[in-house]
Amino acid sequence: MPQRQPGSVLIVTETGDLHADAVAAVMRDRHGIDPIRLDMRDFPTESGTFRIGASRSERTLSHVLGLDGVGAVWWRRPHRCRVPTGIRSADNEFRQAECDGFLQGLLWSMPAVWVNDPGADRTATRKLVQLEAAVHAGLRIPETLVTNDPEEARRFVKSRSGAVIYKRTGTGRAEFSETRVVSEPDLDRLDTIRSTPTTFQDYIEAACDLRVVWIDGTEWTVRIDSQSGAGRVDSRLDTTVDFAPDRLPAAVSRSLSTLMGTLGLAFGVVDIRLGADGEHYFLEVNPQGQFAYLEIKTGLPIVASLANFLVCGDATV
Repeated sequence: MPQRQPGSVLIVTETGDLHADAVAAVMRDRHGIDPIRLDMRDFPTESGTFRIGASRSERTLSHVLGLDGVGAVWWRRPHRCRVPTGIRSADNEFRQAECDGFLQGLLWSMPAVWVNDPGADRTATRKLVQLEAAVHAGLRIPETLVTNDPEEARRFVKSRSGAVIYKRTGTGRAEFSETRVVSEPDLDRLDTIRSTPTTFQDYIEAACDLRVVWIDGTEWTVRIDSQSGAGRVDSRLDTTVDFAPDRLPAAVSRSLSTLMGTLGLAFGVVDIRLGADGEHYFLEVNPQGQFAYLEIKTGLPIVASLANFLVCGDATV
């Protein structure tokens, strides 16, 4: 993407988001720009207006200044509006839909560079979409079954030659959910997946895990020595192990770029497992993933890279 002239940046996120704080600090220090912050839960307590005519449009929120001058938006941690509730559920649902529709429309209609485009972001968070796209992009994935059928799950687990892991399928902001290896007692509890479709995958014996922060084609790859600590199955469980900068093989990098283009993402945090067999296995990409701890662990200038892209359209540092 060609460089653009620095302009206003809007960060849509929750109050107290440390990642947004870090990026905003770099924007102020390096670019002299103080980004606009918006927590969507402040509406409709705060008022908003959209006006459009033949020649121009105007967007205003009573607690946010300068929306019409925004050149880039970081769709970081959006929320639904926080709408006061009444007695009738039908009225509550109507008000919620109207507020969400208004505020989303007001923002999404802005002629800005989006990181990420909200429509692409929403589609890309669906892990089944990711896996299908990853295969077509040439990435290796573990053999996978996603189902709410207990018998289908049992058959899959018993048919595999090695261990099988299970993990959540959705991407909601629920309590942390650990990836686990299916045990014999788990097979007796599979009836519980009827109301919660679950992902089952071949367990990949690993040399290490990789987390890649992808910003418009710039890759910041971190090697996590997950197999030396408590995170052998789930690398998120132990941050006391060694973290080090790394690089992807060229073929994997090309496939990852194809995947991100297919998903329409300008930004994503990608989890890859380097198998003991030397193969790189794509696990998932989070369009709103966490990355600040990777910079703390390795010194990679990830925050500056994202800030540069939002301000100037260039992720290099």
